Amino acid sequence: MAPVHTPRSGRQLTLVGNGYEAVIASVGATLRTLTFDGRDLIVPFEADEVRPAYRGATLAPWPNRVVDGRYSFGGGEFQLALTEPARGHALHGLLSWTEFVDRVAEHDRVELAAVIEPQFGYPFRVEVVVDFRLSAAGLTQTVTARNIGADAAPWGTGPHPYLVGGEGGVDDWTLTLPASEVLTVTPDRLNPVAVESIDRHPDWDFRTPRPIGDVFIDHAFTELTRTDGAAEVRVVAKDGHGVALSWDERCPWVQVHTADLPDGAANHRIGLAVEPMTCPPDAFNSGVDLIVLDPGAEASASWRFSAV
Repeated sequence: MAPVHTPRSGRQLTLVGNGYEAVIASVGATLRTLTFDGRDLIVPFEADEVRPAYRGATLAPWPNRVVDGRYSFGGGEFQLALTEPARGHALHGLLSWTEFVDRVAEHDRVELAAVIEPQFGYPFRVEVVVDFRLSAAGLTQTVTARNIGADAAPWGTGPHPYLVGGEGGVDDWTLTLPASEVLTVTPDRLNPVAVESIDRHPDWDFRTPRPIGDVFIDHAFTELTRTDGAAEVRVVAKDGHGVALSWDERCPWVQVHTADLPDGAANHRIGLAVEPMTCPPDAFNSGVDLIVLDPGAEASASWRFSAV
């Protein structure tokens, strides 16, 4: 009997309804594709492709980076593996290449689960459940962590989609980003420097919708204007269609990246990374908005993709 071939991105779980179709890949609890009436809302990739650039992955137990992979917590000193070698950081957590098991697989809901086992650099045991639900309002993703170990654990999470406004690329789209503060970083390694008023950085001020043009962004933003508790980033093409990503107060930060690659690279600025986060970059060291999960405690965060 010939072996059953599993795609490189894992098992494929499809949700369909209300004009939306989403495909979840089990490796990394990854949102691999999302369309509305046949148009892409995120940059997709093929099922039998190694996921490029964390595209659509669930980030946990930290989003973004831990500088030098080193941090202190609970009286201990820890060194994580450096998964961003060019800059010397630990990037985007520990679950991006983990095979999740599915607990629920229905036409409008998928629930996946995995356990972060105690390991060098993160000696804590945390169960992570990722729930995707489709409705007329869009696709809602909820990440819930439960500390099933004996010690308190540091925690943070977020998604990593590349939003698609429509025809063209990042330069052609209009961005709405309701943030009045930005975390500045060093240009070489993107180490956090200081939170500053967006008024000091007009290139990154998209509180009033305007075309992105050739602006470079790879920064975390905060002090988000909210409506009924929700912050929303919108990316819209010239025809008025696009995509919105919204989230509540459990994510006080959002990382935005224009996906710049070297000249001539095929994927240069083809999507805008928008990553709601429960904490800023290097929160394992700064402690800013870092969640501490006591044994038995839970923490959840969610965000919703909607067609515009």
